[in-house]
Amino acid sequence: MRKYAGSCHCGAVAFEIETELDQVNVCNCSICTRRNAVMHRVPPERFRILQGEDMLILYTFNTGTAQHYFCRNCGIYTFHKPRSAPDQYTVNVFCLEGIDKDVVAGLAVNRFDGRAFSVVGNEGGVAT
Repeated sequence: MRKYAGSCHCGAVAFEIETELDQVNVCNCSICTRRNAVMHRVPPERFRILQGEDMLILYTFNTGTAQHYFCRNCGIYTFHKPRSAPDQYTVNVFCLEGIDKDVVAGLAVNRFDGRAFSVVGNEGGVAT
């Protein structure tokens, strides 16, 4: 298990996770597709906000269950609590220090069919 430091682009929001980063998740729902998200899920005991909780903006849609957090200053998606597992944190792996496209290319990719998970159809998106 390794600790990873993460932050938004401007550094106002900082967090850390403790995990084995051996896989990432991608989703085809409306929000994940638009933000081109590559994510990794961790339980709450392995996720900690270090600073900037007051700088986070919450976005919800569809059922309102999923909680998507963005930095209010730079707009970067940092993490969310998914509708499919609202007790977990799913972080934007590209917010983690030392993680780039080359690192992600070497990881297993789990694909989640968020479009099929929608309760309102594709027109309103889906909270993943």
